[in-house]
Amino acid sequence: MDTNRPPRVVVSGYYGFRNLGDEAVLLAMLEAFKSQWAQRRTGRRDGTLQVVVLSNDSGQTRRLYGVEAVNRWHIKEIYRVLREADLLISGGGSLLQDVTGIKSLLYYLGVMWLAVQLKKPVVFYAQGIGPVRTVLGRFLVRRVANRARLIIVRDEQSARDLARMGVNGPPVHVTVDAALGLCGEKIDGGRGAEILRQFGISTGGRNGEGCPGTFAAGAVEGPEADHAPEIRNNRYSCAKDASRSVTGTGQLFPTSHLPHPTSQIAGISVRNWPGFTDRKKRAVARVADGLVRQGWQVVFLPFHYPADVAVGRDIAARMEKPAPVLERDFTVEEMISVIRCLDLLIGMRLHALILAAILNVPLVGISYDPKIDRFLQQLGLRPAARVGDLDFGKLDGAVEEILKDPEGFKKELGEKIKPLQKLAHRSAVLALDVLEEFRNSTC
Repeated sequence: MDTNRPPRVVVSGYYGFRNLGDEAVLLAMLEAFKSQWAQRRTGRRDGTLQVVVLSNDSGQTRRLYGVEAVNRWHIKEIYRVLREADLLISGGGSLLQDVTGIKSLLYYLGVMWLAVQLKKPVVFYAQGIGPVRTVLGRFLVRRVANRARLIIVRDEQSARDLARMGVNGPPVHVTVDAALGLCGEKIDGGRGAEILRQFGISTGGRNGEGCPGTFAAGAVEGPEADHAPEIRNNRYSCAKDASRSVTGTGQLFPTSHLPHPTSQIAGISVRNWPGFTDRKKRAVARVADGLVRQGWQVVFLPFHYPADVAVGRDIAARMEKPAPVLERDFTVEEMISVIRCLDLLIGMRLHALILAAILNVPLVGISYDPKIDRFLQQLGLRPAARVGDLDFGKLDGAVEEILKDPEGFKKELGEKIKPLQKLAHRSAVLALDVLEEFRNSTC
């Protein structure tokens, strides 16, 4: 192997499907790789780390992140990039589960198995494992996972689940969800304020300012976006060794013309799920109406476009008071900027809760999957309810508990989130250690 050439990493995950949670994971991973590799490359001859993403929409992934991307369904392309790679990253997110069907499990395990056959190291990256309920699924996970070079999971329960399936070969490290590596302090709120204003939500009049924020950055544009194999400059990483300091102009539009004093803003992120019945949706609508009666503005945030728009409309239609649904296909940066403008987030979507946490926005979780409970547990919190037993009293009680002392909640949240953000960058350190070990061993 020519160790003077730039190292190449292939990333396999649920990317290019317009799911903002997974896109936030990808953005955070790329930022972490960028910052950590910048620290390591001093005096090196092998250049910038190159990343190739297996994506459902490779053109969009190239434009948004400035990395090489190939169609995740083209086996010849997957074979080509794996043959040229030094490492396969599988993750992050909840890839290894069969609740939504075994086909996706077979896909991700198949990509890993191909890498193993090509004698490339495989790293599970900040994955949430399970549920894997079928006998076949558990057998295949055990067979493939035991051939990985390193396994990094995002919670203790995932490590236990792997052990129960008989995964005992590679070392297993517990960190956190990769999206926790994004840094709220570097994310501008002006773009979110403008988006909210377009949907009839006012963010002005808060001590003479709009939403907080110091940095504005957009999607990669221009001719280089289609031919950019290297990771873009680090923008949102919280790592102290980030390769570029933060710059920017702050607010993107003047806020003095907005009506004020404005009311507080609550965002609601929901999804369709078995058991999220009409009665449960009415309970969410009643809580939203209660907030509006107290002077709040309520807005529905779609994290998976367009599916979440439909369920948001359904709940908004059940409200007595009007509440907008953000009916657009947003980028991760845009949604992060919107959440920065909120005073409260009620969420079913895991990464809506994660982004609220890193932005120090008080949050209330509704659990439809063990991953929600596991993340909230890392914050010392519990869900207001699980979807199956959700009712008005439970959700309203959880909201009212936060509203008694929102500043106290934010203080505790800030203390809990800092160590988790450090752990998020630990995943990148561990993965790059495997990369360097492989390259050194094949000199």
